[in-house]
Amino acid sequence: MKYLPIDKNLFVKNRRKFTSQMKPSSVAVFNSNDIYPVSADSTLPFAQHRDIFYLTGVDQEESILLLCPDAPYEHLREILFLRETNEHIAVWEGEKLTKERAYEVSGIKSVFWLSDFEKVLKEVMTYVEIMYINTNEHYRQNVEVETREDRFVKWWKAKYPAHQVAKSNTILQYIRSIKEPEEIDLIRHACSITERGFRRVLPFVKPGVTEYEIEAEFLHEFVRNRSKGFAYTPIIASGNNANVLHYIENNQICREGDLILLDLAAEYANYSSDMTRTIPVSGTYNARQKAVYNAVLRVKNEATEMLTPGTLWKEYHKEVGKLMTSELLGLGLIDKADVQNENPDWPAYKKYFMHGTSHHLGLDTHDYGLLHLPMEANMVFTVEPGIYIPEEKFGIRLEDNVVVQESGAPLNLMANIPIEIEEIEELMRG
Repeated sequence: MKYLPIDKNLFVKNRRKFTSQMKPSSVAVFNSNDIYPVSADSTLPFAQHRDIFYLTGVDQEESILLLCPDAPYEHLREILFLRETNEHIAVWEGEKLTKERAYEVSGIKSVFWLSDFEKVLKEVMTYVEIMYINTNEHYRQNVEVETREDRFVKWWKAKYPAHQVAKSNTILQYIRSIKEPEEIDLIRHACSITERGFRRVLPFVKPGVTEYEIEAEFLHEFVRNRSKGFAYTPIIASGNNANVLHYIENNQICREGDLILLDLAAEYANYSSDMTRTIPVSGTYNARQKAVYNAVLRVKNEATEMLTPGTLWKEYHKEVGKLMTSELLGLGLIDKADVQNENPDWPAYKKYFMHGTSHHLGLDTHDYGLLHLPMEANMVFTVEPGIYIPEEKFGIRLEDNVVVQESGAPLNLMANIPIEIEEIEELMRG
């Protein structure tokens, strides 16, 4: 890992939050991700399952966490199972966690090798009635491959059919959505790396540069600051490409007079940041671009102020829709008749702003969060309104990452990343 060590007390707290919500006489098991093959002997870079990382800090394949808070013996109440390391593995793959190092990372005292897992689980199952299985129930999930977690659940159900089943995800969706101070600091650090990349790119951009050259500049700055790279596939969309919401080809030449929509950000220690800025290829915005830009900025700023404890997700988005409707009327993109005759299920503003304004942010870019529950302090959200005008061949989106506060205005973790037109133009002049 490139990132600096994380205090194990974060993971101790996270496990305590999870086990406090488990039912009596129960056990929970969490598996690491697989290393996914490409072809021949090639594999994708390993990315840890966020749930086991959240609970242990272990960033290694073939790892299992077992939690059984009611076990009669203390050494069975939380156990980490790891792939046994040896000199051969150290030479060919690099050093893996030893039992001692695993404790330093996770705060878990009982560390076994994977070869002991079935034997230990068999004993634990005699003490419990309920197994918490960890299924992916995120509202955006669309997974077709069978994960290591899926294979475990299938195996466990066949092996222990008389036990009851409960869901880990319901607990995790809630506790992961409310960040500990250490987590907010990690997200803040990811945002600071993103800022460094953005400031590097502003004087670099000029007519004739390619989208992929801009991508390379960001990646260089991210990696040199201990990030693995982009938190998600970067969008570098010049001109009309900005009107494709998930444009990721990044292969076009940036032309004079166009805008570039940059939706990209750094990760740090598996925590995501998520930034969008829209900048002028030539270093200055024209009058129409400025008008649309400032309309989006006003919506972003006013929407941010709504992210307070007690706010309901659906009501928040309705209010943002009203703000956007007013701005689009002012820009002449819609008229009063469009609003009066709009379909309530697809309001008039959706023609130019068709996506949501905010999502939870954390270990996943689209992080866990139960959207039917009111917002709470220490939840982290994006705020990302946009206006997309294909007939004018440009689109503008602006996005910051904010923390809901117990009282007062939300905390903007990207407050230091330039967003005002004047500052961006000045920095692009170099």
